[in-house]
Amino acid sequence: MTEPKLVEYEDIESVIIRFAGDSGDGMQLTGTQFTNTSAIFGNDISTLPDYPSEIRAPAGTLAGVSGFQVNLSSADILTPGDEPRVLVAMNPAALKANLPDLQRGGVIIVNEDAFKKNNLRKAEYDTNPLEDDSLVGYRLCEVPLTSLNRVALESIEGLTSKEIDRCQNFFALGLTFWLFDRPLEISMEWLDKKFTKKPHLAKANITAMQAGYSYGHNTETFQMRYRIKAAKLNPGHYRKITGNEALAMGLVTAAQKANKPLFYGAYPITPATDILHHLVNYKNFNVRTLQVEDEIAAMGSTIGAAFGGTFAATGTSGPGLALKSEAINLAVMLELPMVIVNVQRGGPSTGLPTKTEQSDLMQAMFGRNGESPVPIIAPATPSDCFETAIEAFRFAVRSMSPVFVLTDGYLGNSSEPWLIRNPDDIPPIEVSHPTEANSDNGYLPYLRDPETMARPWAIPGTAGLEHRLGGLSKQPETGNVSYDPLDNERMNRDRVAKVAKLVDIIPDQEIIGPDEGDLLVLSWGSTYGAVRSAVQRLQGQGQTISHGHIRYLNPFPANLGDLVDRFKRVAVPEMNLGQLVFLLRGRYGFNHEFIPISKIHGRPFTIGELVEKIGALL
Repeated sequence: MTEPKLVEYEDIESVIIRFAGDSGDGMQLTGTQFTNTSAIFGNDISTLPDYPSEIRAPAGTLAGVSGFQVNLSSADILTPGDEPRVLVAMNPAALKANLPDLQRGGVIIVNEDAFKKNNLRKAEYDTNPLEDDSLVGYRLCEVPLTSLNRVALESIEGLTSKEIDRCQNFFALGLTFWLFDRPLEISMEWLDKKFTKKPHLAKANITAMQAGYSYGHNTETFQMRYRIKAAKLNPGHYRKITGNEALAMGLVTAAQKANKPLFYGAYPITPATDILHHLVNYKNFNVRTLQVEDEIAAMGSTIGAAFGGTFAATGTSGPGLALKSEAINLAVMLELPMVIVNVQRGGPSTGLPTKTEQSDLMQAMFGRNGESPVPIIAPATPSDCFETAIEAFRFAVRSMSPVFVLTDGYLGNSSEPWLIRNPDDIPPIEVSHPTEANSDNGYLPYLRDPETMARPWAIPGTAGLEHRLGGLSKQPETGNVSYDPLDNERMNRDRVAKVAKLVDIIPDQEIIGPDEGDLLVLSWGSTYGAVRSAVQRLQGQGQTISHGHIRYLNPFPANLGDLVDRFKRVAVPEMNLGQLVFLLRGRYGFNHEFIPISKIHGRPFTIGELVEKIGALL
């Protein structure tokens, strides 16, 4: 087969592609398959899935649009990118919802068969955008995708009309593979494996994908193809990983490094449920998962597992954390080690279940009655969730305390290449369970280690170490119920002190740029990629600016106050209305100028908007 003469190759460093359609059109699967192929090809990748909040919004409506954005590059990238260069829109609603984000002059590939009167009405179009010149300035490619797909699959026996139309996304995938010079074989192997028991469905989807590829090859609709070279990544074995996958693997690794079983008790909640789904697959690593009837039971089971000497963890999102709060307070009083993962989403209340936000920081710090301190760590990238999960267990064992991991929907669902760690390079987690009494008066469950202020972790049933724990105020050392005011104060102060002493093992805060000056930008959590990229862009423009990304939110790194003192102003971009700013002011005083840069749109910051907002401060 000869390549059409009019088609030329353009070598580009990177491209941002967004697949969009109805929530039943398989856009997440299409984007994932394109991402997997690009990752194996060797491109650096970063993705951003975008789900509707409704379980099943009316088909063809704006509320039901599902999108998947992927940024692939031959250079190092830190975000899924700002404006897509290519938009694949399966229906009018997908076009309308995503067109405002598309680069001017970008490529629009639409399924022209879907632009019928009823679909245009559902998408709130008064006229057909394919006919009214409203898309002038873009490179519009109209493809009769539905009808071409039906023709391609009409000879395959055993397919219903519904099953044929469900293959449309693979027709679009094949066309995109052709446009960006990607091979089909990786997705073909995946389909054969997925539909082993339904080979006619594997054949149908493969045929649709090949038909889409051939359409691009044989027509003159596209006059340009794009090639993106493999990225120059550090040597090693890589795999594509999402934040939720990485966190699950980190929890398992932590338990293995402590020679402990892992227990994970959870109630399904978006966007944290995938952690439970991934952990179910690791039973061979002595992982026990329990899906319970509600969030309170999930927290109670986690406490029970920790009391029994197991590495215990639970995961949820903001609404679930609110329901767990009383039981978390019990865990604080019992002083048991465990990890509590909060994959934050838009709030308050049910809020935006499938959208991202960072508005649970105050909830993690103060969302319990009484003085209830907990360590808090926040990963910066999807792959960093792996390291954070391991570190959280180290903190939990050292402080004998629940430890919060604050990730969010963006980190949990997005993906990037991960350099697979050599397990032998990960230090063990030292866990000690006493086997003998620790005083002349028997076993004292709250006798504290002078270095860490942590109490011992005795396993119930150990002969001679019988002890009682509970939620009522405690007498120091013995753990007996005590209403003595001084006992209550001492125990509260001890719990604060043991969390504060984690600063002894927290590394100093690092910054890029000058170590003093006019403006320091501080960020936390998933804002890392956009903020770091924006600061680097401004530095490249000759601006004097520095950036520090805070991983440890309670306690802060020991040198953070000194860093803040060296700068006249501190800008803090975060996806809330200034929660880290509130904590920084409370810790370092109102004599510093902390400037919040807030966004609560349910979407991550873009590099461009941060360049504009931070640049305005210079």
